[in-house]
Amino acid sequence: MASSVGLALCGEALVVRGGSRLLATSTSSSDGDSLFTYDCSTAQKKTQEQEQKGEDGQPGDKGSDTILASTFSKSGSYFALTDDRTSSCFSRLSRIEHKGSEASRTVVRRCTALSFTASEEKVLVADKSGDVYSFSVPEPHGGGKLELGHLSMLLDVAVSPDDRFVLTADRDEKIRVSWAAAPHSIESFCLGHTEFVSRIFVVPDHPELLLSSSGDRTLRLWEYRSGRELHCCHLSSLQEPAEPWSDQRFAASRIAYWPREQCVALLCDRLPVVFLFQLDTARRQLVYRQQLSFQHRVWDAAFEESRGLWVLQDCQEAPLVLCRPVDGHWQSDGDSAEVERLSALLRGNWAMLEGSAGTDGGFSSLYKATCDNMTTYLKRKEERLQQQLERKRRRDPLPGPNGPAKRVKAGEEPRGCSS
Repeated sequence: MASSVGLALCGEALVVRGGSRLLATSTSSSDGDSLFTYDCSTAQKKTQEQEQKGEDGQPGDKGSDTILASTFSKSGSYFALTDDRTSSCFSRLSRIEHKGSEASRTVVRRCTALSFTASEEKVLVADKSGDVYSFSVPEPHGGGKLELGHLSMLLDVAVSPDDRFVLTADRDEKIRVSWAAAPHSIESFCLGHTEFVSRIFVVPDHPELLLSSSGDRTLRLWEYRSGRELHCCHLSSLQEPAEPWSDQRFAASRIAYWPREQCVALLCDRLPVVFLFQLDTARRQLVYRQQLSFQHRVWDAAFEESRGLWVLQDCQEAPLVLCRPVDGHWQSDGDSAEVERLSALLRGNWAMLEGSAGTDGGFSSLYKATCDNMTTYLKRKEERLQQQLERKRRRDPLPGPNGPAKRVKAGEEPRGCSS
């Protein structure tokens, strides 16, 4: 499920979103304090007819202005976001001082995920009803095209680096691999998760591999074309008993990848930790390296190629933390001037993050309720048997020392009793 607070990085362009607003700036000090802001609540909307109808001509969701998902294209030339009503695409957002052109399209249902194709000709939009629509990037006023559908809510969508396959993850524990040219043709299913699949990520420098996270608290590695699971990491086995959240139910919710060190960062919904793994491509497995613990809830994280891992946390004094590997051990770079500069920008716009944090429902609503009818049935059956035995005891008292007790009619004096 899309979060109302998020962090995205491409090159030196850093984007933070919260509520209906996003802030874009540069991690480089050479750009100074350049800042681009965008607010969906004040942006130009479509005509009333377009607001009321989606791309398929059916009534669309009224929705709100809260940004539900956002993503960069591979080159960073484009950035797309979606709220409850529209899907917007910006060109050349990576140059923070120039917004470039903007195009907005009305979507049919509330969106959950976005993904650009590798060619950057299309942006795919997954929605809560299980459908994936594609929108043309070169033709900003073109309508959306229905590409494929599921019977369950979609939580993420991804595209293979060669644009041959579209990968979708849904609430029903499935990962589906479809041919992009003919989405009705399914290449494989990646099956094994026991709860909803929250995120999927195709490893860019090993395009045959897929990472997935789930509400079952696992991170899995797949060879997705064959649907074969290569490795599964159970987070419950990595938890420290002393942690206050060790006995809570939580979902593995975000995946970030650093090609430079083949490092995988995994976030968990509403927890103040980040798990770090090493992708061992030779043995086709994930190796657990370290757990980064924070004082506050972690909202999102993303790698910058030249620096390390940026972490966005629920702390107004220090909203951004930069973590770097030092002698094989990751640690916070708390004294960095760049971290302080970017944190100051966020502190000046803290209301957008603080206000949207309370509306972030997380993944708790995606767990399916279990119904144990047998336990209820057996309990009621036992109660009925006890009631029957009690009634029988009242009708037929136990025998006394002189034999079975006989029933006495009303007004008749029991035998053997003297006056």
